[in-house]
Amino acid sequence: MKLPYYFFIAFRYFRSKKRSKGISINTLISVSGVALGVMALIVVLSVMDGFHEDLQKKILGVNSHIIVSNYEGKISDYESIIKKIRSMPGVKNVSPIIYGQVMLGFGDRAYGVIVRGIDPDVEAGTTDILQYIKEGSIDNLKKGDKGIPGIIVGSGLRRNLGLFFMGDEIKMISPAGDIGPLGMLPKIKKFRVQGVFEVGMYEYDSNLALIDIHDAQDFFRLHDAITGVEIKLDEANNAKKIAEKIESSLGYPYYAKDWMNMNKNLFSALKLEKLVMFIILTLIVLVASFNIVSNLIMIVIEKAREIAIIRAMGATGRGIMFIFMIHGLIIGIVGTILGLIGGYAVCLILKVYKFPLPPDVYYLSFLPIKMSLSDFIIVSAAAIIISFLATIYPSWRASKLAPVEPLRYE
Repeated sequence: MKLPYYFFIAFRYFRSKKRSKGISINTLISVSGVALGVMALIVVLSVMDGFHEDLQKKILGVNSHIIVSNYEGKISDYESIIKKIRSMPGVKNVSPIIYGQVMLGFGDRAYGVIVRGIDPDVEAGTTDILQYIKEGSIDNLKKGDKGIPGIIVGSGLRRNLGLFFMGDEIKMISPAGDIGPLGMLPKIKKFRVQGVFEVGMYEYDSNLALIDIHDAQDFFRLHDAITGVEIKLDEANNAKKIAEKIESSLGYPYYAKDWMNMNKNLFSALKLEKLVMFIILTLIVLVASFNIVSNLIMIVIEKAREIAIIRAMGATGRGIMFIFMIHGLIIGIVGTILGLIGGYAVCLILKVYKFPLPPDVYYLSFLPIKMSLSDFIIVSAAAIIISFLATIYPSWRASKLAPVEPLRYE
């Protein structure tokens, strides 16, 4: 199929001024600008998606989809509550849990943490926390060593307390203890380190410890009560809807919190940051589009005589306009393709070699990457549209060029 003349001329204008087969420097600069902008967009959006996915994975690995609590602070008849919740559609598993804030001490060091009392037999059905245990075993929680109950601590907490050996004895201290002659006395109990877990998220590795639910009931003086019920669903995205149904079914004084609501601020901040980064980095492509504008204007000035000859031969203003619009659009498309390839390559390198991050600052120990097809499509479309818009003014100017002026002194 024979292409119209304006396609042939548009491709011809990619050549440099000299009689060579090379591409003009101005065109290379324009293509490079678009390519760098697209590459930066792809890398940043992939990193943001990676942060979102990795945080969600680790949050749901440590926590359940829904937690049911009581405004009174404890749930006494939790077996009937668990039975009722388990019968609801969409619920996969349910387990009792106890949360409490304590101080853990070892030697001359002390650290405030959240201690979680779990039932080792059913915890694996509601969270993935047991899969992160890298030393010791969950079975050691159920059997005390010389009458001292076991505890599993995070890797960060282990470093903070200076725990080097399995079996080290630590003290758990709660301010709510017995009342003595001088007022409230803190409650202190010894625990033996029976395991270490590592989630890879600083917030959990440094501020969470696990003990058996019966030891938690004894320490916090709950008798046969618990503080909450963990719920795992068939589909995590249905958490909000099912939480509302559970809260409505149980009634006051029970309330349900889903994982999205408990981490709403974090995920909202990530979403907003991704949007802002997209807007800021799109400006790079916008700046690159000015290179396209200046390049086309220079070509219009340089090729004024040729344009006049083409017009004299019968070309229409629309045809002249198409020449420069196609020329600019090709710059945008080529730059976009090169940017996509470069962005994909950089993301692949970061994903394979896992660029390290300080976990106490970024919550994660390495830079996560998730390449999304939708991001590639949106970035490509935005870059090509911006490149196309940049061609309108120079193309219009070329179409209005009168053939008489450039040929007057020929």
